[in-house]
Amino acid sequence: MSKKKFNVTPYEVQGEVDYSKLIKQFGVSKIDKKLLGRIEKHTGDLHLFLRRGVFFAHRDLNWILDEYEKGNKFFLYTGRASTKGSKVHIGHLMPWIMCKWLQDKFDVEFWFQFPDEEKFLYKDDVTLEDTEKATYEDMLDIIALGFDPKKTNFLIDTKHADLMYPQACRVAKKITFSTIKSSFGFKDSNNIGSIFYTSMQAVPAFLPSIIKGKKMPCLIPLGVDQDTHFRISRDVIPKLGFPKPAIIHSVFLPPLTGMGGKMAASSSQAAILTTDSPKEVENKIKKYAFSGGQDTVEEHRKKGGNPEIDVSFQYLRMFFEPDDEKLEDIRKKYESGEMLTGELKEILIEKINTFLKKHQKKRELAKKQLDNFIFKT
Repeated sequence: MSKKKFNVTPYEVQGEVDYSKLIKQFGVSKIDKKLLGRIEKHTGDLHLFLRRGVFFAHRDLNWILDEYEKGNKFFLYTGRASTKGSKVHIGHLMPWIMCKWLQDKFDVEFWFQFPDEEKFLYKDDVTLEDTEKATYEDMLDIIALGFDPKKTNFLIDTKHADLMYPQACRVAKKITFSTIKSSFGFKDSNNIGSIFYTSMQAVPAFLPSIIKGKKMPCLIPLGVDQDTHFRISRDVIPKLGFPKPAIIHSVFLPPLTGMGGKMAASSSQAAILTTDSPKEVENKIKKYAFSGGQDTVEEHRKKGGNPEIDVSFQYLRMFFEPDDEKLEDIRKKYESGEMLTGELKEILIEKINTFLKKHQKKRELAKKQLDNFIFKT
């Protein structure tokens, strides 16, 4: 698909997304240099996700910083809906890594929701037992990123129902069926659980304010496709007497097969999973990573490659090469034809496998740390 034809919803991303158009379509604001400077004033530096526009848009981020500067600390909230056979891929990690950086830099609490009922409600072949197993596996990936257990709380919808359901009822009373239908394209055939789901997803954006006994700002890092859920939440939560949650939005890490859409674990050839072996990573990148190079070595040496459409380069830019000078050197060599596609892929393979080797060791250790993260009521 061309950039002129793309679609972004919480359930599907199609085509090569034009993020400038998406900003206008969703009514969000661009994270500009002025705002980046304001963040850096408090953090001392900027994460590459901010420097390179991976997190590109926001809702009310200036307000969050206003509150922080008044001494009113915010808390972080994001989530992950696990499903049958669910696997975390490197694209899933981006909002979580952003949360880890923000937790460290601003010294704030992080609340992570596992809506383990969502995929059960939306998919006929998924049981609650399936989502329970998948949730456990996903927790390991999150803990492996190094969150502070003293400032991190896991909320599991079916396990924390006594805590969350009364608040979800308060949210649900403020949302009409017509709003849900128009926002998500639901039909009369949708089950009533799926219609209610957004009410549960809204709860962690104000639940810490109830638990702490004071109204606290909330910042939600998420993929831009999830914005619809929280547009509704932002309308409702102030009606309950709590601050409207702020949001920062990330772009999508593209699938290995090209720049259209987003990486999805359901397509094994197009995704790098956090549990992939070094050989699996190597085979996937060599076989499937879309190239911006020319058809022959001779032609490539003469014309050079196009890093803007080369998936290996984009993974380095968006995630795996934090050094700006090194990245620019790779860009110049690839564009000039000095560096071949195969050589670029080898750089990425080494970077990903180095990252995953450390991550997988921490993931194994996380099995003994799990209880420290689940919120105790």
